[in-house]
Amino acid sequence: MTGCIRSLPRYEEPLPRTRIQSVRTTAYTHSERDHRRYGALSALGTPLRYDRKIHSAAADWARWPAGTLFRIQETGAICQVDDYGWALAGRNTIDLYQPSRSEMCRWGVRRVHIEVLHWGDPWESYRRLKPVRKYRHIQRMMREIREFY
Repeated sequence: MTGCIRSLPRYEEPLPRTRIQSVRTTAYTHSERDHRRYGALSALGTPLRYDRKIHSAAADWARWPAGTLFRIQETGAICQVDDYGWALAGRNTIDLYQPSRSEMCRWGVRRVHIEVLHWGDPWESYRRLKPVRKYRHIQRMMREIREFY
């Protein structure tokens, strides 16, 4: 696809920023083609987590800033936003890290209820996005952070 410009995903109006939210979730793993160059590292540069305590999650940082901690009510899993992705910018979708392709496929796409336990800092997220602002999905998140907060 040399020379092609990938268009941003269709924009969705943000969900209200409430403690309980009904959210569309998808799943990803570190061995997917578009994640291989990052290995098992998050956008924060930390190892992607899937342990007994916390699972990594990717989201639009204008909607769920980096560091946002939430519980999936249907499973009890605690997740922390430490990653983002092209397809999540301007969307009300959270991508949940799974340690393998089979786990990723098993999760699929699900609508779940999350309980936000702690909101991350949008301005810290903005600061972390600044060095990679040349990408359009990053620009979209940064613009929304400026508008929302």
